[in-house]
Amino acid sequence: MKFQTRFIKKIALTVLLLTLMLGLAPIGSRAQSWPAPRQEQLLNGLRVFLWNRPGDGNVYLKLRIHSGAAFDLTGKAGMMALLSDALFSDPTTREYFTEQLGGRVEVTSDYDTINVTLTGRATEFERILELLRTALVNIQLTPDIVTKLRDARIKMVRELSISPASQADRAIAARLFGNYPYGRSGIGTPDTLAHVERADLMLARDRFLNPNNATLIVIGNVDGDRAMRALKQILGGWRKSDTIVPSTFRQPEAPDARTLIIDAPGTDTAEVRLAVRGLARADKDYAAATLLALMARDLWLAMQPELARSAFFVRHESHVQPGLFVMGASVPVAAASKTLSNARQSLQSLAKDGATQSLLERARNEALAELNKQSERPESLADLWLDADTFQLGSLESRLRQLRNVSLDDVRRIAARLFSESSMATVALGSAEHLKPLLERTGKVEVFDSAVAPMPGSTTIPMKKQ
Repeated sequence: MKFQTRFIKKIALTVLLLTLMLGLAPIGSRAQSWPAPRQEQLLNGLRVFLWNRPGDGNVYLKLRIHSGAAFDLTGKAGMMALLSDALFSDPTTREYFTEQLGGRVEVTSDYDTINVTLTGRATEFERILELLRTALVNIQLTPDIVTKLRDARIKMVRELSISPASQADRAIAARLFGNYPYGRSGIGTPDTLAHVERADLMLARDRFLNPNNATLIVIGNVDGDRAMRALKQILGGWRKSDTIVPSTFRQPEAPDARTLIIDAPGTDTAEVRLAVRGLARADKDYAAATLLALMARDLWLAMQPELARSAFFVRHESHVQPGLFVMGASVPVAAASKTLSNARQSLQSLAKDGATQSLLERARNEALAELNKQSERPESLADLWLDADTFQLGSLESRLRQLRNVSLDDVRRIAARLFSESSMATVALGSAEHLKPLLERTGKVEVFDSAVAPMPGSTTIPMKKQ
């Protein structure tokens, strides 16, 4: 009896220890299983990902055009965003989706892509495809419609540009990239949008809105065979392009080493930004750069705890081509110089002894948790599949594996690769009267008067320097 009691206690203790070990395992270390979509391709080159969900009464479609604002014509930033506005521009069609199909329409754009999201009842799948085909093939670009869309976007951009944070973000991108596509505003500016003509949009339509430059995701209660029959019948006639325009651009010059001060008189706070050029999304070291951004954020906060009371961030913004690694904060003017110095020091420290194993593990767990969270919703999973297609990435499992395999040496190597002093661009937006003497103590500055010339990145008009 005593033996049985001891044996039972031993088994119970073993089970408890195993449970604790599994529960305390690092996030993302346990086996993760995702559905594998059915992959097809129409004769016109349209790539299709299908995921049949029998218990789902709705259907979710996301079409990605693999060209975005990076292809805006010189002096016409916002051209591709304006082209995306022309898709489903008729408000009655959007109302039809909401009232008759029980869904919605959303069209967005960025530097690399235009994305069209459509949802509705699964029983209306064919009707949704017909409306998508009409929007793509018969896109309305009459003079009146173009004028209306351009005026609406100019109004929207004016409202967004009021934010000091948005101005600082645009300025640091322009400072880092100059006339390179990522240095221009992806959504356009009032000045550049005013120069976009109907002929520009028609040319962009013919060059980029083509099935062999697109990928479609279909998720919902739609059988794969039914979906393919409908796709071939409805979108099979969408004419392919003879050529695909590659994302190749002349690389930008090294950034100006001076801190750019954008004068905003009468303000008590300053928006500060420090940035270096980052990695392309398909770069083999992207996973290490992802963790590096989280580590830089934590190290910066440890150096300057008061940042927790303000709006601050560290982002690695990757694209088809190498993007930017940017740090930003909204701080009192008196703290601007200290904040930029700490940001610079935290980056340089990560290439040496500042990158510790505990810092790496905290960043790794956060990144793995975020990737797992994205995979929990069909819509987010669709974005992961589309990103894999857009940037030629591996499977979701391989991306988890890449994050798990990042070592401390990898982090230090990438930090040394990215964070050289000569590669950094810095911007401070606030009262130049107070910022200039503070920032001159640590280096050279350039003052830009936004009341005299447009914001950097908005136009080619020369800036007034002081």
